[in-house]
Amino acid sequence: MDRYSNDVLAKGWQQAGRRRPATPTPVEREMVLEEPSSGFVGAVVGWENGLVVLEDRRGKRRSFPFGPNFWLDGAPVDLKPPVRVQTARDKAQEYNRTHTASGSRVGPTAPAKVALPSRIYVEGRHDAELVEKVWGSDLRHVGVVVEYLGGIDDLPAIVDAFAPERGRRLGVLVDHLVTGTKEARIVERVTGEHVLVTGHEFIDIWAAVRPERLGIEAWPAVPRGQDWKHGICQALGWPHATQADIAAAWKAILRRVESFKDLDTGLLTSVERLIDFVTEDHLDRDS
Repeated sequence: MDRYSNDVLAKGWQQAGRRRPATPTPVEREMVLEEPSSGFVGAVVGWENGLVVLEDRRGKRRSFPFGPNFWLDGAPVDLKPPVRVQTARDKAQEYNRTHTASGSRVGPTAPAKVALPSRIYVEGRHDAELVEKVWGSDLRHVGVVVEYLGGIDDLPAIVDAFAPERGRRLGVLVDHLVTGTKEARIVERVTGEHVLVTGHEFIDIWAAVRPERLGIEAWPAVPRGQDWKHGICQALGWPHATQADIAAAWKAILRRVESFKDLDTGLLTSVERLIDFVTEDHLDRDS
């Protein structure tokens, strides 16, 4: 509009000379801006602590606060910090805040529950530590205690001594539960309405951790007759001369496990079945 038109009452004369509203605009690198009060013109080279840094064609830099203090391509802009794009890491962190390691959604904080009479038994210490890392929050929420057997040979006697009954169920997780194995024959001797034995196909619980979590394509094959854990450590170039070496190797493996996604699906299915089984008689308890 011509502010100096001969017709002072021309349409729009009230807005003549008024500053145009500044358009909200996220800052971008290399954006060329003018700061009118100083006349400084430069390209955006960075921003921090509420300030944007401009560099002119001579290499001189000046900092100005974000806000409606700039012109871009001849128009006023309200300069804003950049819109933060959510990264895969951000999404993972958000998921971890709202879900347990087993994938269950985190509920409101509740008082600790008294342990159920029902129990879950696993074969050894490493099994127990892995179950605790992935399902520990879920198990504490429902009041289920996990204990370890120390070996499969005494399973029938342990089941008899536990005396499973309604409201006092027993779930057992067995390593290398494959048809025709010693483990399978022992499990066949364990029967009862209130006991459930599940397992996985691996010789040891270590192998239930997905190998890619360790940066390998597959778990090494160990010659028959060689101790499996020692053989694995030897094949991977890890110390294995002492029991302390084996314990350190397991700790290194366990550190790589962050959630259920790092475990074999067969193990996931078996553990979830056990949790459902031992809590079935207690679903009416206060939650």
